[in-house]
Amino acid sequence: MTTTLYVGNLPWNTTADELGEFFGGYGQVESSRIITDRETGRSRGFGFIEVEEGDAARIAQELNGKDFGGRPLTVNEAKPKQM
Repeated sequence: MTTTLYVGNLPWNTTADELGEFFGGYGQVESSRIITDRETGRSRGFGFIEVEEGDAARIAQELNGKDFGGRPLTVNEAKPKQM
């Protein structure tokens, strides 16, 4: 089973691969994605990482506030999309 983590305050030029590699140093990453603006295709400054369920809480705690590309990350468990 996997858990999805929200990752905010990303530098605008961050790629999904860079994000996955960074988080890979802290646990098993299943997937990573950067959310982009539909019209411009530019990053919206946040993304999501899928990690092993057992690692999720530890990874979120370790990386919340950690510097990534000169910015402190915001990392927490993703909440279901609200309609």
